[in-house]
Amino acid sequence: MNYYAVIDTNVLVSALLKSASIPGIVARESLEGQIIPLLNDEIIAEYRAVLSRPKFKFSPEAVELIIDGLIRRGIFLDADPTDELVIDPKDVVFYEVVMEARKENDAYLVTGNIKHFPAKRFVVTPREMLEILEMNGD
Repeated sequence: MNYYAVIDTNVLVSALLKSASIPGIVARESLEGQIIPLLNDEIIAEYRAVLSRPKFKFSPEAVELIIDGLIRRGIFLDADPTDELVIDPKDVVFYEVVMEARKENDAYLVTGNIKHFPAKRFVVTPREMLEILEMNGD
């Protein structure tokens, strides 16, 4: 069974810092497993900008490898603006894309900053996303 999910940038940062972590598993599931990434151009630009920050010391090849993999597997959506309060303006696009997807399918927003988003059952931590995959897995 596949699950649609918007992956917040902080999950990818954690995954690249430690591939054996729970965010690392979520990233792998997004690249080759049960998670179908939900994207738009603004999300891709955010991924590229954050993952390329010198403080993380990620190689340009690693950054492009993960972004290209997400693009290959992902579904691009144009999203309507939301009236709901999202604390960080840079996070609004992630919430808008998941809300757009939820008009037709069940979809999740996976984030390490759960408090930055409205409290909804579909806004989940990486650990909660893995629990969903395990609970409903084949």
